[in-house]
Amino acid sequence: MNLKQIRFALAVAEEQNFTRAAQRCHTVQSALSHQIAKLEEELGCALFERTSRRVRLTAAGQAFIQPAQRLLAAKQMLVEEVVAASGTVSGTLTIGTISTINAIDLTEKLGNFHRHYPAVNIRLYVGMSEELLEDVRQQKTDVAFVGLWPGDIDMLPVSHRQLTDEPLVALVSPQHPLASRERVNLQTLSEVPLVDFYSGTGARRQTDRAFQAAGIKRHVSFEIDHIEWLENLVRRGLATGIVPISTAQRLSALVSIPIEDGPRRQVYCVWPQPLPRTAERFLQFSGIEIGK
Repeated sequence: MNLKQIRFALAVAEEQNFTRAAQRCHTVQSALSHQIAKLEEELGCALFERTSRRVRLTAAGQAFIQPAQRLLAAKQMLVEEVVAASGTVSGTLTIGTISTINAIDLTEKLGNFHRHYPAVNIRLYVGMSEELLEDVRQQKTDVAFVGLWPGDIDMLPVSHRQLTDEPLVALVSPQHPLASRERVNLQTLSEVPLVDFYSGTGARRQTDRAFQAAGIKRHVSFEIDHIEWLENLVRRGLATGIVPISTAQRLSALVSIPIEDGPRRQVYCVWPQPLPRTAERFLQFSGIEIGK
């Protein structure tokens, strides 16, 4: 068994397809299939059920995933520790973030870190809070910035730090009937077309709970997965959005209105344990205290 075989198997598990996994691993499918067959032979069991349509994990395959991920993470940490001992900070830093992180200047933090540690390769991606938290739990991501409802702290991994706590506001176009209001409430918002994130996401849960707690039913006319869709729909006057105030302040061409009984959003920085050396340096450099 070797690390290449483990990487190949994890790629197949995530892609559920040998061809896509081979492309992702920059190899040919026959070589990838051969290495996985050797791995299964050594383990004495099949990791995958192969059908004409897709590939599925067997029970043994499901048991294989998390230990394999931990092994690769440990290997990366070993490399980083050895390199760090030589006086050089290098390796890869993977950071995930929600799309509405405006209360902190992540770009500035990344720029300053890169200038001091140019040998570190930074991988940055955007996702929903639930996806980012799962990536941290599985040690696929070194640092993540997530947004949660104040009551959702139990969802967090052990290692986290709260960065912001801000109100959500209504976002409308300048031509919208509500644009002249100084304040609105949830009842008023329930009477107009709304745009919100997909059901089940952290952002959607925040607004759903606020309306439910007030005993108000609402209808979400548009469900989206990225803030740019929300901005475009609001700009065209098709719907009203409910967003963090820091996001509204960035969208200066639109009108933000305080919500009297509206929810709040908290942004957290989260990271796995053990913490990779590159991530530790980034958190320290960014002034984020490490610990629970």
